[in-house]
Amino acid sequence: MIIKNLAVVGAGSMGHQIAMLGAIAGYETKLQDISRESLEKAEAKLAGIMDKWVKKEKISKADREEAFTRLHFTTELDEAVGGADLVIEAVVEKLEVKRQVFAKLDKYAPSHTIFATNSSTIVSSLIADATSRPEKVCNMHFFFPPLVMDCVEVVKGEHTSEETATVAMKVCEEMNRTAVLLQKEISGFIANRILFAIQKEAMSLYEGGYADYEDIDKIVKKALNHPIGPFELMDLSGIDVGYYVMQQQYQETGDPKDRPSKTLEEKMKAGELGRKTGKGFYTYENPVKS
Repeated sequence: MIIKNLAVVGAGSMGHQIAMLGAIAGYETKLQDISRESLEKAEAKLAGIMDKWVKKEKISKADREEAFTRLHFTTELDEAVGGADLVIEAVVEKLEVKRQVFAKLDKYAPSHTIFATNSSTIVSSLIADATSRPEKVCNMHFFFPPLVMDCVEVVKGEHTSEETATVAMKVCEEMNRTAVLLQKEISGFIANRILFAIQKEAMSLYEGGYADYEDIDKIVKKALNHPIGPFELMDLSGIDVGYYVMQQQYQETGDPKDRPSKTLEEKMKAGELGRKTGKGFYTYENPVKS
């Protein structure tokens, strides 16, 4: 199967950058979001990023312009996916929302269209039966920010066909991203399961009063040589994202250890979601709106 037309659903911090990767790779790409304001912000942010890339000679001015001619913005889901060969969903990390989106995708997209979820933790087998084509459903988990991070976890569930997995891997290659194929599903996949283990332990140490979050970050960076501490990373990724991930894991496992911590609950209630709101564990002068 040859992919020519790509659609990305959700213009937030992940979706708009995934769409640009597609446009740069040569795909006719449509970015859809129910919010016109979100689409306008996404277009402005991408223009700024690409302008910086031109200045740094990471991309030529001509290639930048060509990419934008291939990238289209719309609030209409049927318009976005009606001619798509591959749809990548990048909406909020809530299972019920994703299932609703996939049911609509199944209605509007051609029968040959492959559906991928960019979920950071939800396996596609929990979503695939919302469609009439489970064999064409998989995970394509890009990492934040997609225009920088060179990794994609492609996850093949028991329902996923070999062709679907092969196509997903090929698209990642065309996007100049290193893809790793997981032949078996597990919630959170590989990178995030390791990351969540670190974050849970860091939160436990912080809430236990053993060290302040700033000192925990400092130790992780200095002693373990991580480029960023676990609390800094939570702020960067979005505290709401981590909160929803933990809620989903708790729903799946029923294990109290998987529940969002008291601190995350408090941050959510206060609207302190990290860099995008100007305050999370740390305070930021210039919020990065998604």
